[in-house]
Amino acid sequence: MYAPERQQEILRLARDGGRVDVVSLAEEFQVTAETIRRDLKALDRAGLVRRVHGGAIPVGRLDFEPDLAERESTAADEKDRIAKAAVAELPGEGTMILDAGSTVARLAGAIPLDTTLTVVTHSLPTAARLADHPGIQLHLVGGRVRHRTRAAVDAWALRAYGEIRADVVFIAANGFSADHGLTTPDLAEAAVKRAAIRAARRVVLLADSSKHGQEHFARFGELGDVDLLITDSGLSLEEATAIERGGTEVVRA
Repeated sequence: MYAPERQQEILRLARDGGRVDVVSLAEEFQVTAETIRRDLKALDRAGLVRRVHGGAIPVGRLDFEPDLAERESTAADEKDRIAKAAVAELPGEGTMILDAGSTVARLAGAIPLDTTLTVVTHSLPTAARLADHPGIQLHLVGGRVRHRTRAAVDAWALRAYGEIRADVVFIAANGFSADHGLTTPDLAEAAVKRAAIRAARRVVLLADSSKHGQEHFARFGELGDVDLLITDSGLSLEEATAIERGGTEVVRA
């Protein structure tokens, strides 16, 4: 089978099943995993699929949401650099909100032990990382916990964020762009993110460069709502400059 024929079949499988993975495709077509990765790269460049950890999804699946383990393992080095850069943006004192997200959770784990802050979060993984921090006064926002993200959502969470005012929020997004704003696959999570943004004086977006240009089902803000974007060097200087023209400062870690 020639590469174009194989790629067409891969695209059909992705559209039928909602997702394909490298290992299964390599077995099915009796080729190496590297060959499949090249096929997926070609389909990605053509705008027909979007590559994700271990495989790809067809373009148009705006509701696709990776699970927590996949989020943690995707772009791990970039997320660590982003979290390290974000430490410099912690307020000297006061209150901050930490959104649900793997990069934000990494920031929680990187907060120095001599830091003294009040932290509010609706993320169970983030709260777990801060529960024993000696200088953190931790407030855990309640609500229905989504199994996929371990984040509290719905009325209790929205009510809690409506009753506080923080110095800064570190927010996460599945996609960000000047055209489509800040997006995530789930409407309930989007509502909590929107409430967290409204509850803070300053908004810092932590997002690796693979999220740039991505669009998902639920929109929770404009890129212009963000005071500072901390991302990685995969975002080009030209793309960073274009974002800064809209009023958002960009740090490429």
